[in-house]
Amino acid sequence: MKSLLRIVRIFCHVYRLGPSSPSNGNDMGYNGNKTPRNQVFKVRKVYDVFRKIDVKEMNVTKHAFIYHTPTEQDPLELLWHSLDEWLVLIATELMKSKRDSTNIACILLKQKPLDQQDISLDHQSSLGENGSTKHLSVTPSAADFENCENAGTQEAVADGQDVISMTANRLSAVIQAFYMCCSCQMPQGMTSPRFIEFVCKHDEVLKCFVTRNPKIIFDHFHFLLECPELMSRFMHIIKAQPFKERCEWFYEHLHSGQPDSEMVHRPVSENDILLIHRDSIFRSSCEVVFKSNSEKLKQGIAVRFHGEEGMGQGVVREWFDILSSEIINPDYALFTQSADGTTFQPNSNSSVNPDHLNYFRFAGEILGLALYHRQLVNIYFTRSFYKHILGIPVNYQDVASIDPEYAKNLQWILDNDISDLGLELTFSVETDVFGAMEEVPLKPGGASIVVTQENKAEYVQLVTELRMTRAIQPQINGFLQGFHMFIPPSLIQLFDEFELELLLSGMPEIDVNDWMKNTEYTSGYDKGDLVIKWFWEVVQELTQEERVLLLQFVTGSSRVPHGGFAYIMGGSGLQNFTIAAVPYTSNLLPTSSTCINMLKLPEYPSKEILKDRLLVALHCGSYGYTMA
Repeated sequence: MKSLLRIVRIFCHVYRLGPSSPSNGNDMGYNGNKTPRNQVFKVRKVYDVFRKIDVKEMNVTKHAFIYHTPTEQDPLELLWHSLDEWLVLIATELMKSKRDSTNIACILLKQKPLDQQDISLDHQSSLGENGSTKHLSVTPSAADFENCENAGTQEAVADGQDVISMTANRLSAVIQAFYMCCSCQMPQGMTSPRFIEFVCKHDEVLKCFVTRNPKIIFDHFHFLLECPELMSRFMHIIKAQPFKERCEWFYEHLHSGQPDSEMVHRPVSENDILLIHRDSIFRSSCEVVFKSNSEKLKQGIAVRFHGEEGMGQGVVREWFDILSSEIINPDYALFTQSADGTTFQPNSNSSVNPDHLNYFRFAGEILGLALYHRQLVNIYFTRSFYKHILGIPVNYQDVASIDPEYAKNLQWILDNDISDLGLELTFSVETDVFGAMEEVPLKPGGASIVVTQENKAEYVQLVTELRMTRAIQPQINGFLQGFHMFIPPSLIQLFDEFELELLLSGMPEIDVNDWMKNTEYTSGYDKGDLVIKWFWEVVQELTQEERVLLLQFVTGSSRVPHGGFAYIMGGSGLQNFTIAAVPYTSNLLPTSSTCINMLKLPEYPSKEILKDRLLVALHCGSYGYTMA
């Protein structure tokens, strides 16, 4: 398979070197080669590599392999045809196992059925050893494969192998070769429609491959990283993998091609040292970073402050820490403080600073550089801005970070019938532009389109996009231009907005005693109630990561303000963390109202049930929850 891929890479390179529009009308190869470029791939040997996949392994499947006699005219087409047949064959086995087995977790595995109790789906997630939650995939084959493997009940038949184990590695390599051949015949950055159709056709089998071995995405399924439309079909499988494993994949492939700093020592050249002035750290850093070669910055960073002799990683860490604080300095008008007082959002009026877009690009470079070298920054952004970095669409709940009252109004519109209320809303809104109110259409002709019960959801989404995206689009673009110099969009999408915050800014320390001291109780709960005592015992047992998730779940922010929990902000000023009682029903999860920092905690009958339900809520809380 390595030989196959090496050959195909060479052919793709030769193909690209050939003229795309020859003047003589003949599509010839480069450098006067008499071979037409469309014949570059017509090589019989390539087919022979795949044909040696081993007839014995084919027979295990008990399906006749349809052999095509290769010709000098279509060997690669026969290769793709054989690939297609193998994937159809596996899909057939998949469907057959679904029909024949009482437990779909045994798909493609000829083993004894699991006890029904073992595959119960009453709980929509299962807790791992470290307390993390594993979500079940929405794809039955993928989820049940994982269940089957985790349960450790694989009892294979005589040959001890299943279809996928025998063929996945080689089939995946051929899929990669197919993608390479399709891609080299398309304009740069465009995915071949033929290949997209191929992935959609074999969606179920490819998801089985990815579920059993997610690293296959980096080893062979590069098309997922390069084509967001295709990646979205597999994202739920990727996001279900442990955060630490995804971090390892991220850095493994981010640093691929770079020399290993532990194996190769490169003396620092005086020209490569970033000389920074402490009294003008923002401007001097901006100047030297813009002048520096990005590839050299990837290899390593050396910082020295003007007039000081110190150098090393300690100085680099200090530089990132001080500089990230300066980026949000109001004197530069780049970022504004959010409603909670702990996070920051790009300033829609940043153009008061003539150089603001260059500064946003610089801010993006600094955060990208910090993430590249695993350095933490001393800055926390709003959830919506992390979504912009990841390419995730914002929703109306994100408006709460800059205007909680407005977010409540949008929620009210969605929750109520507005047909006869006489609101007289149109798809046009007034917005503040440098202190003056201007009418801005949400879509062409918006001023004449009335908001109705039928189109109110579209109105809310467009208002959200105006306030959270359109109003700061140039600033976002500038930031991403710098950020993507070091962090490819295809890799950063492995994470969600909460995980990106942890990657960039680290894990904040949370004082549970201070938390307890500044918590209020309502709707029937009191500090001495048994459920409340259980709750705080559970919080003490949580990992630091899980405490952050709890804080995010209830307040919308992972940060504790300076001064502690007594200074947590709500929708209309200071608002203590609050726990409200909710009548208990079976499997009921806790919910929250982030605008008023309220956790709605059911009156659970035991500490064990409380902990189980709380952990499920924390790990699933970013999906499908709404604001109260």
